[in-house]
Amino acid sequence: MELELHSLNAMRNMEVIDILTGTKIGFIKDFKINCDDNKIISLILPGEIKTWFGKEDEKEILWKDIIKIGTDVILVNTKDGEPVNNI
Repeated sequence: MELELHSLNAMRNMEVIDILTGTKIGFIKDFKINCDDNKIISLILPGEIKTWFGKEDEKEILWKDIIKIGTDVILVNTKDGEPVNNI
């Protein structure tokens, strides 16, 4: 099996898509990393802005929910089409 390597910067330019519904969730804003284990815990995506001056709710997708990282998209499973975790 061939190992594919992606830089964090390259992953930020990949669109995140839910494989269950086919909807586009967005682009990666940030990463949550466990510094003790040197592993990515989750992806942070910008959410929808509720009001004109309101703060947006960020969406969190756990690393275990990522199905495939391709050349230009990241496929995730949001479990029965439920929205991803808002943080």
